[in-house]
Amino acid sequence: MSKLLDRFRYFKQKGDTFADGHGQVMHTNRDWEDSYRQRWQFDKIVRSTHGVNCTGSCSWKIYVKNGLVTWETQQTDYPRTRPDLPNHEPRGCPRGASYSWYLYSANRLKYPLVRKRLIALWREALSRHSDPVLAWESIMNDPQKCQSYKQVRGHGGFIRSNWKELNQLIAAANVWTIKTYGPDRVAGFSPIPAMSMVSYAAGTRYLSLLGGTCLSFYDWYCDLPPASPMTWGEQTDVPESADWYNSAYIIAWGSNVPQTRTPDAHFFTEVRYKGTKTIAITPDYSEVAKLCDQWLAPKQGTDSALAMAMGHVILKEFHLDNPSDYFLNYCRRYTDMPMLVLLDERADGSYVPGRMMRASDLVDGLGEANNPEWKTVALNSTGELVAPNGSIGFRWGEKGKWNLEPLAAGVETELSLSLLGQHDDVAGVAFPYFGGNENPHFRSVRQEPVLVRQLPMKRLALADGSERMVVSVYDLVLANYGLDRGLDDSLSASDYNEVKAYTPAWGEQITGVPRRHIETIAREFAETAHKTHGRSMIILGAGVNHWYHMDMNYRGMINMLVFCGCVGQTGGGWAHYVGQEKLRPQTGWLPLAFALDWNRPPRQMNSTSFFYNHASQWRYEKLTAQELLSPLADPAKFTGHLIDFNVRAERMGWLPSAPQLNLNPLSVKASADKAGLSAADYTVQALKSGAIRFACEQPDSGHNHPRNLFVWRSNLLGSSGKGHEYMLKYLLGTDSGIQGEALGSSEGIKPEEVEWQSAAIEGKLDLLVTLDFRMSSTCLFSDIVLPTATWYEKDDMNTSDMHPFIHPLSAAVDPAWESKSDWEIYKGIASVFSEVCVGHLGQETDVVLHPLQHDSPAELAQPFDILDWRKGECELTPGKTAPNIVVVERDYPATYERFTSLGPLLDKLGNGGKGIAWNTQDEVDFLGKLNYTKHDGPAKGRPRIDTALDASEVILALAPETNGQVAVKAWQALGEMTGREHTHLAINKEDEKIRFRDIQAQPRKIISSPTWSGLESEHVSYNAGYTNVHELIPWRTLSGRQQLYQDHAWMRAFGESLVAYRPPIDTRSVSEMREIPPNGFPEKALNFLTPHQKWGIHSTYSENLLMLTLSRGGPIVWISETDARELGIEDNDWIEAFNANGALTARAVVSQRVPSGMTMMYHAQERIMNIPGSEVTGMRGGIHNSVTRVCPKPTHMIGGYAQLAYGFNYYGTVGSNRDEFIMIRKMKNIHWLDDEGRDQVQEAKK
Repeated sequence: MSKLLDRFRYFKQKGDTFADGHGQVMHTNRDWEDSYRQRWQFDKIVRSTHGVNCTGSCSWKIYVKNGLVTWETQQTDYPRTRPDLPNHEPRGCPRGASYSWYLYSANRLKYPLVRKRLIALWREALSRHSDPVLAWESIMNDPQKCQSYKQVRGHGGFIRSNWKELNQLIAAANVWTIKTYGPDRVAGFSPIPAMSMVSYAAGTRYLSLLGGTCLSFYDWYCDLPPASPMTWGEQTDVPESADWYNSAYIIAWGSNVPQTRTPDAHFFTEVRYKGTKTIAITPDYSEVAKLCDQWLAPKQGTDSALAMAMGHVILKEFHLDNPSDYFLNYCRRYTDMPMLVLLDERADGSYVPGRMMRASDLVDGLGEANNPEWKTVALNSTGELVAPNGSIGFRWGEKGKWNLEPLAAGVETELSLSLLGQHDDVAGVAFPYFGGNENPHFRSVRQEPVLVRQLPMKRLALADGSERMVVSVYDLVLANYGLDRGLDDSLSASDYNEVKAYTPAWGEQITGVPRRHIETIAREFAETAHKTHGRSMIILGAGVNHWYHMDMNYRGMINMLVFCGCVGQTGGGWAHYVGQEKLRPQTGWLPLAFALDWNRPPRQMNSTSFFYNHASQWRYEKLTAQELLSPLADPAKFTGHLIDFNVRAERMGWLPSAPQLNLNPLSVKASADKAGLSAADYTVQALKSGAIRFACEQPDSGHNHPRNLFVWRSNLLGSSGKGHEYMLKYLLGTDSGIQGEALGSSEGIKPEEVEWQSAAIEGKLDLLVTLDFRMSSTCLFSDIVLPTATWYEKDDMNTSDMHPFIHPLSAAVDPAWESKSDWEIYKGIASVFSEVCVGHLGQETDVVLHPLQHDSPAELAQPFDILDWRKGECELTPGKTAPNIVVVERDYPATYERFTSLGPLLDKLGNGGKGIAWNTQDEVDFLGKLNYTKHDGPAKGRPRIDTALDASEVILALAPETNGQVAVKAWQALGEMTGREHTHLAINKEDEKIRFRDIQAQPRKIISSPTWSGLESEHVSYNAGYTNVHELIPWRTLSGRQQLYQDHAWMRAFGESLVAYRPPIDTRSVSEMREIPPNGFPEKALNFLTPHQKWGIHSTYSENLLMLTLSRGGPIVWISETDARELGIEDNDWIEAFNANGALTARAVVSQRVPSGMTMMYHAQERIMNIPGSEVTGMRGGIHNSVTRVCPKPTHMIGGYAQLAYGFNYYGTVGSNRDEFIMIRKMKNIHWLDDEGRDQVQEAKK
């Protein structure tokens, strides 16, 4: 029957019956079944992934129906692994499976938005001034107008605008800022390029063409482990997760593998079926603790003490009592342990370790004419002094000897680890001890602050006619760990039960871990490594790295691995996993991202120092350098505030500056011309005379702070912004919840190098522009919000350290509403900028200060003592005692043409990375044919980069990891330095060239490259340090080996030349905050930790409906049952956490898995939903970073010294936060800040 007749009650067709009338055949309409069929119908499947700073980097099928994304499922077509290794799939997690919700959710940004007060001012100004730049100037020159829109940041008030209007506003603000103050006052922050490398490059390319400042992220996130650059000269290089399956013993130390490495956890589970023992070391009973064979729960923040106690066992049993030949040979060849260290004599006759001995210290320089002051010295087995190949002095200025062949002066030699048996004397050597430092929240073991231990030493005659005692690093290490070597050392331990540094008994008192467990696990770990030649592994989580003394935590664990010969061996080594830090085609990406094809060098700045300075967090600093110094150091040489050390580092070229000078760098050329000098020479002269100063010396002068800030691919003010409330107050000029007193009204130490202003500038940023696909916390505080395409709406690329593949992000559908890809957004701004700047900016000469970079000859700056030109101790010599001063010619009207084309510097200078370079003309020619070339204009004849797809092809063509021909050239370039043949590592891939459509068809495995220290091979899984050990390529350190002894003067002064246990610092955030009125409930100080969560990746997904449904649906703080009982808190109660930095509100999760004395708030829980008002601040509760503040560490400011040299995201100050304490209490009144509730909260605050 027809559908019409089916609807009538009395027009029914009688159906046939069956089964004796018990059944009836019906002829009703069955169209309703189509809804079930259609639910799972789709038009196409497109491959994409999630650019969310997740190390998973999983390939997903994106299902499209009627032009809309309907759902996603996991791809299962990864290239196969070898027969003895499990496959990579399935890869994915519930968070990724929920991403399609965002595309059409209410939280999706659909149109360009602007703050209503700002756009009203802009439109009024444009009505008065036909020139947009003059219109912006009229607003900026009126303090009342500026304050009117800055003070309401974060208060709502957005209205819809359009791309044309906002592009013009942004371009005018950039032009005026550059013209008035300088390009370095325009900055941009975006993290982790590996997650969507073209989108990152879009913003940094635009900024770099302007001369703007690109801010770092890896150090700011505290994902950068400084111990890695210190030890290996490498930012971070780690095994892929598949290599876990090759391991025979795994310690998961602070890494919650099932929760934060979900796609890779199957390798961890599968290796247990082979018999591999797994150990979990976490202070809380986490998911990884349930997964492992044994769980150790040290007191949080005492990881280095536990590692040193285990190291004590390893050294005693496997180096001294029953020496492992494998361990000793490994340490002899691949570490700095055989190197000699000069001893400095103290007044009491004992000695203190000084710097490493160099060839230049000896009369004949050991025959080394090139860089003898940078070539380390050892004693060989026959008692001769030698300068073995591989140290940093062989890297620069000569070729063919920078290798780890057992040679010295061309002669084969075996180095001696210990001087015992060849020594001239045994005498006392002093070591600092910090384990007795008192902290009310952590255990201490009181001993003398200086431990004098007995060491074998040798007397040598030096080139200056003096005699000095020397020791080997190996002997220093054994003494530092408190090993008894029969030298009548009363401070060394004869057995494990003595409570002396750093025995298992001592470790038990500090950490709470029973000594028998320390002994057993250390013994098993080393025994396994001995039998398998290094197949013991430590998987580390970022939480261990988030403490102030994070480098000590990591160096303790790294030492364990080095003692056991695990680094560089398949299935062994150091596996530090944090964000998606591994940008595999790095050298192909760099020219695109920082416009190195048009201008060199770019302006880059370490974010930790940047935000410490410009968010005025330094004005609240309570920690002093004197608290950090070694008891063996002279405190008179290390005076001042922590920011003073940062200023000195910038002045000496150790760290970058932003802004750089106290004047517009575009104006220097005119002044230099008048003086008849080059711009560089004039800058040197003016700095020496004081006519020009570093901007960091006058941060509150009104001219020396950033003014325009771009944020994209980031939630700076909702996730990573440590010192959140300080940013609100000083950068944005809006309401903040700071509860502490600044130095002006307290007795803290004021700076010596920085001019103090009693009133700091508030609202330093004139314009904050954020690009995002969702309304994040950062968007709420911005002036302009630009809607970006989601990860299913744009073309991009994605890599990870967890697997060797390169993935695409693909435009499965067009960007929804008025959103655009990041590349199109910045291209649009560049186009308008090129038009608006005419008449204001033309071809300009920019003076750029460039820090002493790692992987360049500038890392050979001052080899011995630290000399400061400002103090008259030396000349101001750019590239040696000060930053390099580089003149860069900019063509501002050609910004758009340069943005969309590949520049000529790749033809002229080639490409490269990490200290090696190669010719790239063939690749440039290829890109001209592939992407076509510009027909006219300033970039005529250059390859086009019009689209994100073009940009992807640029990266793939230039990178050795994706172009086999380039890989062979790169290995050849490295071979010229090492004197060894390395092209066999890539020659079989020479004809392989990966294109974007290739990775859309299937994930592609990258090609082995000298950019990285592991191999992409059918025979071994990727493991960091593999080529160092098996190809004899040196580590990029002073000795060319794994560097356990850090001999820089500042490292020695702060007591960190060797690893030591350093307890958490006292930030005084609780003890020195202003008085907070009680609310009737008890309060308690708890250590505040911020691990990674289960229901989000950073802040993304934290407001996703599906994830909210699976979780508690809002901000939560975990506390122990013991603390909850004491505070009268029950599960799900609203609680408030506060200290001098601010306050936050959340629900309590009361759990036995959390130890007493600590609390956990999984980080980056957005403040955009389910946040009641704070009883302390009278404002809405903050985020996890509302109770944190940055506190930089002076030893992370060192530069120009081999591996201790600045590199973007490589080395520099790090944003730690785990040392913070909060006061926690139950909330009395819960108000949601409607009109009535806001009045009640304000009244309660009063």
